[in-house]
Amino acid sequence: MSATTDQEPPAGVRSLWRLRGYLRPHRTALAIMLGTSLVGVGLSIAIPLLTKAIIDGPITDRDISPVLPLGLLALGLGVLEAVLIFWRRWVQSTAVLGVETAMRGDLYARLQVLPMSFHSKWQSGQLLSRVTTDLSAIRRFAGFGMLFLVINILQVTVVTAVLLAMYWPLGLVVAATAAPIVWLSMRFEKRYVVVSRRVQDEQGDLATLAEEGAVGIRVIKSFGRSEHVSRQYEDAARGLRATSMDKVRLSAKFWTFLEVIPNLAVVVVLLLGAIGVGNGRLTPGELVAFITLMLSLVWPVSSLGVILAMAQEAMTAAARVLEIFDTEPDIVSGDRRVDQPRGHLRFEHVDFAFPDAPDEPVLRDVNLDLAPGETVALVGATGSGKTILTALVPRLYDVTAGRITIDGIDVRDLELAHLRTLVATAFEEPTLFSMSARENLTLGRADASDADIDEALEIAQAQFAHDLPWGLATRIGEQGMALSGGQRQRLALARAVLAQPMILVLDDTLSALDVHTEKLVEEALRRVLAATTGLVVAHRASTVLLADRVALIQDGTITHVGDHRELLGSVPAYRELLAADADHEAARA
Repeated sequence: MSATTDQEPPAGVRSLWRLRGYLRPHRTALAIMLGTSLVGVGLSIAIPLLTKAIIDGPITDRDISPVLPLGLLALGLGVLEAVLIFWRRWVQSTAVLGVETAMRGDLYARLQVLPMSFHSKWQSGQLLSRVTTDLSAIRRFAGFGMLFLVINILQVTVVTAVLLAMYWPLGLVVAATAAPIVWLSMRFEKRYVVVSRRVQDEQGDLATLAEEGAVGIRVIKSFGRSEHVSRQYEDAARGLRATSMDKVRLSAKFWTFLEVIPNLAVVVVLLLGAIGVGNGRLTPGELVAFITLMLSLVWPVSSLGVILAMAQEAMTAAARVLEIFDTEPDIVSGDRRVDQPRGHLRFEHVDFAFPDAPDEPVLRDVNLDLAPGETVALVGATGSGKTILTALVPRLYDVTAGRITIDGIDVRDLELAHLRTLVATAFEEPTLFSMSARENLTLGRADASDADIDEALEIAQAQFAHDLPWGLATRIGEQGMALSGGQRQRLALARAVLAQPMILVLDDTLSALDVHTEKLVEEALRRVLAATTGLVVAHRASTVLLADRVALIQDGTITHVGDHRELLGSVPAYRELLAADADHEAARA
């Protein structure tokens, strides 16, 4: 389950009602669906009444001349009903798929808007289940359940009224069946909504385990933990099966009662109807029409279980989807732009704490000034706050105090899209997508020419991309798992360089490179950083030498800023930190 709330939001009609806006563009289709269904109800009533007229008229009078016209009329009504059903389903499919597509697009767009603080709390499987399983549940109800819930209730009401008017004693028998059905439905709704939510949440948890098993397959295999993660998955699958069986058992009991009640009513009607015909209170045609009309209620009543179950699933799904729509992003775009960007980056008394731990600051009173075109290396021990400091520049998170400015403008006042064209980031753990190498490279600059791409690949020493089976058109697989760690880092670096930002942030981007490749990349990066403001997280002395100045961060604050040689000679903590990294590199070599 998600970690966003301790209490699940209530699932009810209101959840579905809030999504009604998606139906508005399809008002015409909805009107056609409702109109054809109402005409269909009328036809289903007219045909038995026509049968009554044939039996009590020509057949009773032994006059066969009107039988053929009346029979053809009944056939015509049946054909018309079939045509209306076909038309309704055609229109219905188009409208419902349009609703689902619009909802899926908006939900995906919402996920893109929500900040890192949201995504860090939610399991990916839970988000995936909302975009797939939950939207499908809403689509099924919108395309079938919602319409037939209205039509079936209307059909039961109208047919019952006709039966009461035709012969009220038998009509009362039919009307009396409504009481146990309503009582059962209310009990079913209260219990089904709980188990339905459990099933949908457990489906999300299972999707998370499946995704983690696929993405982390190399780690799982390398540690020989296939059986362990398989057991985890099987336990979760068994739990989902058990909950689903509870759901099935509950539904089966309800549907069984819904099947029994109408059938018992048919038996009673047959008995009392035969007595009525024998007493002369009911004609044979009326009895046939009565039984035919009553049998036409068996489907609306028995399908009520399916429809109510579908409604409950849709309401639960709507509540789960609304959890995402109702989450307000804490990072809101400004409306300013930098007219002539120079890349002057400043951190002014910056504090930062994660929203769920406001009393545990990660950064405290950080001050740092990067002149246009200057490169500053950020050096610090693990957990000192380097990565979160770099994440504040493109506003993956927002400062909790102080401010960050670009050319004198607070980044919170800038348009987000504009800010993220000014700043490009290459992360230590590169993220690649299951698309072609070219598409991965041009994510930050879609109009890049082949020459620009080749230059970026050369700078990042990622020319291997041309040697892939289909060159840059090769799909590199989800997370770039077909590539080595160093290759993924180099492609991510080339992507950041290709964006041609005013500010380039490198979060220990060279950590997976061998010494020879690192040297070549650093030589090429010097040319790029000469015209770009650079903030480089560094662990190696060779990376530090890329920078004009070095900032030492300790326990969430910058304690020293200066030239590498100056800090090496005057700051023991800095010297010890680089010496430890050098020893680590030597041990790795």
